[in-house]
Amino acid sequence: MNIALVQNAPCLHAVQENLDTVERMIDGHEADLFVLPELFASGYLFDSREQLAGFAEELGHGLVQDTLQRWAKEHDAAFCAGLVERDGDAIYNSAVVIAPEGRLTHYRKLHLFYNEKKIFDPGNLVPPVTEWRGARLGVMICFDWRFPETARSLAIDGADVILHPSNLVMNLCPAAMVTRAIENGVFIFTANRSGRDELGDTVLQFHCGSQAVDPQGKVLGTIDEDEEGVLVVEIDPTRARNKLATETNDLLADRRTKFYHLGE
Repeated sequence: MNIALVQNAPCLHAVQENLDTVERMIDGHEADLFVLPELFASGYLFDSREQLAGFAEELGHGLVQDTLQRWAKEHDAAFCAGLVERDGDAIYNSAVVIAPEGRLTHYRKLHLFYNEKKIFDPGNLVPPVTEWRGARLGVMICFDWRFPETARSLAIDGADVILHPSNLVMNLCPAAMVTRAIENGVFIFTANRSGRDELGDTVLQFHCGSQAVDPQGKVLGTIDEDEEGVLVVEIDPTRARNKLATETNDLLADRRTKFYHLGE
């Protein structure tokens, strides 16, 4: 399976312009799956929930999802990407996985970062695992990386590959995702954005190159943090189904869950 990481530098709140840029970026690239950043078409910063609401789409409707669906058909590939989702009065920082035949799954970010807590509703869905072309795909978003339970839950539910749309402002994530891959025996594809957002007095510079990591923690490829680009990596997702650390140690079967205090 070929998986493409897409790292773009969106212009803040310029959705159509950002979609046009990404369309040019992916033109000529062949992959079974493209992974795009969190909020890849809108940019990250919003000064109010009211402003955020203007970019929200209901599931199955809207410019961003319609464009992803068109790309999926044109490239005969699935697309995982972050967007602003509306569900009634709630607004979520979400990701969808869309295949040529339609949406495979979606996820709402559980662990909101910093000022996201002021404008987004916290996610209320279990991190999903879906299947595409023989690979079992799990989804998490950006700051979910800081909570190891997220990746662990996806591994327990059978994910071979964790798709990780991100807008990272901390430089700790790449090393942490190597650890997440090792401890869960999974591939992890982190699609980060590049560039910066400026809104009023707030300026965010986005760090950390997008990267692909294998179940042994080997970095299979990266995109430099200051660049836009597309990286295509070939993997065998079934490698993630062997959870043996040694001949006698299984990463999941050897868990002593009755002795773990997970809290509420």
